Amino acid sequence: MRKPGPSVWTVPEGDERKRLTCLDCGFIHYDNPKVIAGVVATWDGRYLMCRRAIEPRAGFWTVPAGFLELNETTADGAKREAWEEARVDIEITGLIGVYEIPRISQIYVIHAGRMTTGNHAPGPESTDTRLLAWDDIPWDDLAFPSIHWALERHKDDLPPDIAQAPPRPAAGPR
Repeated sequence: MRKPGPSVWTVPEGDERKRLTCLDCGFIHYDNPKVIAGVVATWDGRYLMCRRAIEPRAGFWTVPAGFLELNETTADGAKREAWEEARVDIEITGLIGVYEIPRISQIYVIHAGRMTTGNHAPGPESTDTRLLAWDDIPWDDLAFPSIHWALERHKDDLPPDIAQAPPRPAAGPR
């Protein structure tokens, strides 16, 4: 007996890639990249940083960012993440850029934002939040390369850009 729903990998008519397909009804499951929305939020010249309470990279520092929800713009997602991770309301002031990571099928859309007050506190996804001067950002303890990229672009006041993460280095002796 065949399992109901998409259960067979096949190349649908008019397509070029194998897709998980239901042979009974023809439904095709498209497994697409995940979009992450985030914000480099500032207050009085300092940067909002959150220490992650969740994996991946629990204990490391990041800017508010997370998976985009259905029916949500990237700006709205960035504002939601700022609230969830640091209990702050922000105003989006611009787009820093798009950071693509094909090897893990993720696309980061990072905005610039201004906190509406200087108040902040850890939300359920953070163990600590801080407003840090540029020289106090824990560069060696940032959770992801995309965060370093976004902070640098923000500081240098560069126009929005699209960047692709370098491929993961091959394993072997160094």
